[in-house]
Amino acid sequence: MRGKLVIGRSIDTGSWIHGLDPRAKLTAMVLYLIAIVAVGSWPALGAAAVFSLAYMSSTKIPLKYYVKAAKPLWVLMVFIFAVQCFTVTEGTALWQIGSWTLYSGGVSLGLISASRMAMLVSFTAILTFTTTPGRLNQGMAGVLKPFEAIGISAQRLTLMMSIALRFIPTILDESQKIVKAQAARGADLRELPWKEKGKMLVSLLVPVTVGAFRRAEELVLSMESRGYRIGAPRSEYHRLEWKSRDTWFVLSFALLAVAVLLYRFFI
Repeated sequence: MRGKLVIGRSIDTGSWIHGLDPRAKLTAMVLYLIAIVAVGSWPALGAAAVFSLAYMSSTKIPLKYYVKAAKPLWVLMVFIFAVQCFTVTEGTALWQIGSWTLYSGGVSLGLISASRMAMLVSFTAILTFTTTPGRLNQGMAGVLKPFEAIGISAQRLTLMMSIALRFIPTILDESQKIVKAQAARGADLRELPWKEKGKMLVSLLVPVTVGAFRRAEELVLSMESRGYRIGAPRSEYHRLEWKSRDTWFVLSFALLAVAVLLYRFFI
C-alpha cells in the first residue's frame, strides 16, 4: 500500500530543486496557481505546459509519479469537461441530440479546464516530492509568520499539516489490514461486483474512522504528557537559508504568472 502512495511522499533524487528553500517552493506554487487559473487559451496552456515539464524533468523524478498524483482526480476532470460541454454555446455546432447541441467552444474550453486541473495537481506535487515533511513545516511556518499579526497561528497550522501528512500512510496501512481480514473471510474486494464493492467500502469507513480517532487521542495524550504547548518558544536544529537561486526560482514563476495574465487580458 505504501509503495503505491503518492500524496505526501518525498522522493530524494538529489536535484537542485530538492535543495531549494521550502519557502521559495511554497511561494512559487502560489504564483503557479495564479498562472494556471488565468490560462484561458491554447497558446497560454501550451506555454504553461512546457514550463511545467521543464521543472518536472529537472527534479529527476520520473514523470509517471506526477501522472499518479493527478490520477485520483480523473472523475473530477471528466465532470469539469462535461459541464463546459453542456453549458457553453459558443463556436460552431458539432453534434445535436434533441434540444441539446454540442459546440466547439464548449469542447475547447472543457479540454482547457480539464488540462488546467491535471497540470495544477501534478505540478504542485513537486512540493511534497522534493521536500521532506519537516522542512515543509518549517517553510509553512516561515510563510505564515507575518499573518500572526492578525491572529493566525502559524505553529498551529503547521502542526495540523504535519500530523495530517504523517497520518496518511498510517490510515492506509490500517485500511489494508482490514481489507485483508475481510478477504480471509471470503469477501475479496477484487472479485466482488461494483455494487458489492461500494457496500464493502462503506463498511470499511467505520473501523478506519474509529481507528483514526483513537490514534489522534493517543497522540494528544502523548504530546500533553511531554509538555508540548502551542506557542511556546522553540529553537530549530536546521535553520532555513534563503539563497540567490531561491530568488531566481520564484522570479521565474512570477514571470510566468505575469505573462499569462498579460496574454489573457491584453492580447
